[in-house]
Amino acid sequence: MNIHQRIELVEAALGCLPFDTVIENIKIVNVYTGDLIDSAIGIKNGRVVTFRAPKNAEATLYIDGKGKYAIPGLIDTHVHIDSTLLTPQGMAELIVPHGTTAVFADPMEISNVAGYAGMEALLLGSEQLPCHIYLEVSSRVPTAPGLETTGGELGLEEVRRILKWKEAVSLGELDPSKILGLHPEYFAKVEAALNLGKIANGHAIGLSGERLTAYACGGLMDDHECVTFEEAMTRNELGMAVLVREGSTERNLEALIRGAVIHQTDTRHWMMCTDDKHPNEMVSEGHIDYMVNKAIALGMPPIQAIQLATLNAATHFRLDHELGSITPGRWADIILTDSLYPLQPAQVYFKGQLVAEDGNLTVHPPAVVYPHWLRHTVELRRGKQATDYHLIASSNAVTVNVIQILPDQIINRRDRARLPVKDGRVCTDPQQDVIKLAVVERYGKNGNIGMTFVRGFGLKEGAISATVSHDHHNLVIAGVDEESMATCARATEEMQGGLVVARGQEVLGMLPLPLGGLFSDEPPKRVIEMLETVNSLTRALGCTLPAPFMTLSFISLPTVPELGLTDKGLVDVLNHTIIDWKIEE
Repeated sequence: MNIHQRIELVEAALGCLPFDTVIENIKIVNVYTGDLIDSAIGIKNGRVVTFRAPKNAEATLYIDGKGKYAIPGLIDTHVHIDSTLLTPQGMAELIVPHGTTAVFADPMEISNVAGYAGMEALLLGSEQLPCHIYLEVSSRVPTAPGLETTGGELGLEEVRRILKWKEAVSLGELDPSKILGLHPEYFAKVEAALNLGKIANGHAIGLSGERLTAYACGGLMDDHECVTFEEAMTRNELGMAVLVREGSTERNLEALIRGAVIHQTDTRHWMMCTDDKHPNEMVSEGHIDYMVNKAIALGMPPIQAIQLATLNAATHFRLDHELGSITPGRWADIILTDSLYPLQPAQVYFKGQLVAEDGNLTVHPPAVVYPHWLRHTVELRRGKQATDYHLIASSNAVTVNVIQILPDQIINRRDRARLPVKDGRVCTDPQQDVIKLAVVERYGKNGNIGMTFVRGFGLKEGAISATVSHDHHNLVIAGVDEESMATCARATEEMQGGLVVARGQEVLGMLPLPLGGLFSDEPPKRVIEMLETVNSLTRALGCTLPAPFMTLSFISLPTVPELGLTDKGLVDVLNHTIIDWKIEE
């Protein structure tokens, strides 16, 4: 805001200038005090002037709130836009009608694919969106140096440069290996953020005791990886905020909020995030409004739940002078709803303008033209032949390492299985629910293929694949047989990235993601239709997971315990080393 605009706010508050808009006949939720105020909101230059606008106040536009509740726009404190499979424009079309008017996004996906230029491309057109897009500047591109191949990198100087962008609010999530491994480059990134008055986001998955204390000493201010209430409390005790997460596969809200309700926890340093959520769940469930409603259903008082999704978030990210409340000087990001529970936005205002009503956007941002090179990021040197996925053994059976999927969680367990060997090749065993897992380097750099086995998909035949595979975003394939896996790879290269379901030499279904192999600029409705089709086809092959492609995208992550798979091989996450897929006996 410039000085002239600030002076106009003061003049409007003094009655010297008319308001642009007055929203009358409403019950305002004051998230600072927890009070409900029967009054009217005066708005000037897109910002709240007062929540006690006098009757008959002069204004250009009067809006009758018809007795509705007015609450601040909701905030998603940690999201990977690319995981929605949509452009920022497509994502906004889905989340703004649900009342989300600000997202704090870590664009590590596109950064791992295309570096600095990829991050710039993702933000094209963001200033025309009906919501705020703030950056949590990606701190680890690549995530696991030496253990994976990526298309792009962000070095220290690039991170320092991006932290100075007006959109940047923090240094993005930093996993424990970077801090506890005492790597100076990452400490320098943390200090760069802190020196600019910005925070550094944590990723303290699995930490406890002195290791968690040491991690907090590294300057990390929060954690979105809490699975249990006890984990949340240990972080609060150390001065770390808790980002309660409810995505497609990482569903932690119930355990954390139930604990907070039972123990009457002070939740001033708790907030909400989706992290990774597919668009079909945004439509069927909702977004941050879904989390607020679920928290209330678990026994949390409505205004307390709303505070988690508004003021708490803005305060933590040092943006409470701009967001998170309906108070003087803040952006007029406002939801009108008939009730606080269930919270169902009837109208959504962004910077004082009506942008959504009755579940639909009322504004339409201009289309974005993405650079041509962003549509050409898949080049497979290997992986298009069935023989590329053969694992050789000389005995009649072998014991192998297996990644065991855990329902509704990002973490996995290290398991083992005894598999038969036929004609010198190790076979999968669908009866044990053990199938092959491969990560194929897709940037045309080296042709690496990392392989192991996975349990938990339930596939009885065929294969599924995706170029959304955290954080390196190579091609990840889970399959019962090698021919189906090769078919997935060929289809992926042809469409330049996306999701594939195959059986033998037949492609059963696809969801093209041509922009960096991560997202589509098709309308959200069309993307959802294709996603539901490939999900349905995957279930027809035996899969029992609710969001199979989201699960697939995380089992290649080399920073989440206990195992991850990259193009360079199977990663023992806790020891940060490559191990063999075969267990020697």
